[in-house]
Amino acid sequence: MSLQQIIECGLKNKFGGKPLPPHMWRAAERITACRTAALGGHVQACPEEHMKRHWYNSCKHRSCPLCAFTSVERWLDRQKARVLDCDYYHVIITVDSALDSLWLANVRAMTDILFHAAKETLFELLGDVKYLGAEPGMTIALHTWGQMQGLHPHVHCLITGGGLRPDGTWRAVSNGYLVPGRVARDLFRGKFIAAIHQQLESGKLTVPNGERLQQVLNLLNKLGRKKWNVCIRERYAHARGVLTYLGRYMRGGSISNRRIISFDEETVRFRYKDYREDGESGGKKKEMELSLNDFVRRVLMHVPEPGQKVVRSYGIFAGSRRADLNRCREMLGQGPVEETEVRTWQECVTKLGDKDPSRCPVCGARLVCKRKYSALVSGA
Repeated sequence: MSLQQIIECGLKNKFGGKPLPPHMWRAAERITACRTAALGGHVQACPEEHMKRHWYNSCKHRSCPLCAFTSVERWLDRQKARVLDCDYYHVIITVDSALDSLWLANVRAMTDILFHAAKETLFELLGDVKYLGAEPGMTIALHTWGQMQGLHPHVHCLITGGGLRPDGTWRAVSNGYLVPGRVARDLFRGKFIAAIHQQLESGKLTVPNGERLQQVLNLLNKLGRKKWNVCIRERYAHARGVLTYLGRYMRGGSISNRRIISFDEETVRFRYKDYREDGESGGKKKEMELSLNDFVRRVLMHVPEPGQKVVRSYGIFAGSRRADLNRCREMLGQGPVEETEVRTWQECVTKLGDKDPSRCPVCGARLVCKRKYSALVSGA
């Protein structure tokens, strides 16, 4: 069972006649054409004539599950070459579900508000000498889905357990908990709601269809008294585990093929974990069935708009702060950041233990291109 086949069925019946934004339509078309004759390709053969095969081009769309692996592996290579040899913390910040309709009406603007409020909250607290008094490095990744493919906007923040002080020296977190969860929760809530107020007043946010501005303002006042979900995880001795977790969701879409149990022209059945029972530490495995159109629309709802960055780095991890990052690395006994060599897709595949797909499985000779053919779809 594959997501590609399910989306193709959705395209054929035009998702039940309900319109989709152009970028979702384009994503659906690219994903269904991935590694098919529609995108063109070439014929590869062994020079000793042991075998011959058709090799179709990839769509390279960031929401395509077939194209994610190589891009994620290369991203992880770059990040692992930059991380500091220190403790790390993982913070998860979630937008209240009451704001779902406002999010859907203003996806790009609400995304920017979420990133900014999360970054400002953690930097303000860690800049306080009461907690750290230094500027950390931070990588934030956006996830907009839950296990059941519904809307669930939240960010995962990977934060160094220390930072660069104003006098240019390194200071490590010594209190054992980064910052108090309650303080972070209340500060984030205030910054997030204040930013929404400001952008509503300036006309940069659109009120959802069927709602009035006053209704949204009343909701914000109510949410200002509610407890928000800000989770500060335990200390990690290194960043590799959390980076791998972030990389798993930065490309490839919101659901993997292995979670899909079955589908036909009417329904899709898939597995999910119910974290409401066991919390983030576990999650009971369950199954869910949705209509094919509902499932596809849920999946495509999480396709980022063109140009939208879903992973951003701040502080000493920002791209413009290489000198400060190297200064911290020196104080922690590391050498300066070195540019990583970009691995080929063949090298990424062989890392999994698979045989090199560019070589003949019989004699090991490198396959050669015998013939190329053009794409059948425009823009490929």
